[in-house]
Amino acid sequence: MARQLEEQIVGRFPVGRRLRVLDVGMGRGTQALRLARAGHQVTGVEQDPGPIAAAREALAGEPEGIRERMRIVQGDGRDTGVHFLPGSFDVVLCHGVLMRVEEPDALLAGLARMLAPGGMLSLLVRNGDAAAMRPGLSGDWAGALAGFGTVSYGLTRLTSTLAGIGAPLHTWYGVRVFTDTVLDDAALPDDMDTLLAVEERAGRTDPYRGVAALLHLCGVRG
Repeated sequence: MARQLEEQIVGRFPVGRRLRVLDVGMGRGTQALRLARAGHQVTGVEQDPGPIAAAREALAGEPEGIRERMRIVQGDGRDTGVHFLPGSFDVVLCHGVLMRVEEPDALLAGLARMLAPGGMLSLLVRNGDAAAMRPGLSGDWAGALAGFGTVSYGLTRLTSTLAGIGAPLHTWYGVRVFTDTVLDDAALPDDMDTLLAVEERAGRTDPYRGVAALLHLCGVRG
């Protein structure tokens, strides 16, 4: 996903431009810190004190210049209008958050308001169109059957939602096409570079990206 995000940033904004980035639900700050290291001004919003502490610890180990480019705000992603003015950011990230929010459409509308004209909204969501895939591949037939009835965000609904909030879908990728059934504590393979190359290729290629565990969508504010 980091490679996909970098591809979109490089293709959309002038080289060397220092972007204003908002990462809503930043977790431990992995993407926020990566973008700060790349020279961008990053604001991370997170509600959970645990990930905030981890993000602050990671940031404390960075050089002063990077520490100055990253700000951490404890708060709810649905309250961006309380903390920031509309149009304050060039890039807004919302990764792994929508599936935990009761009214995701309202959250998305608020995030779109944070975008400056031409700004990009990056979303990472569960692929509601492929909810039966992981249990099916694992032999969990009851889970796979239940997955067909899952009410969740799929590509069609998200495309409609992004158009409705003024940030129409520009492009989309699949994430974790072949690796979603790998156990979290599994050892990394020796050919990690090849694995990443396969996942990156599959994530942009039909029909593979359509059955990925996650969807990475990028909408652009007109």
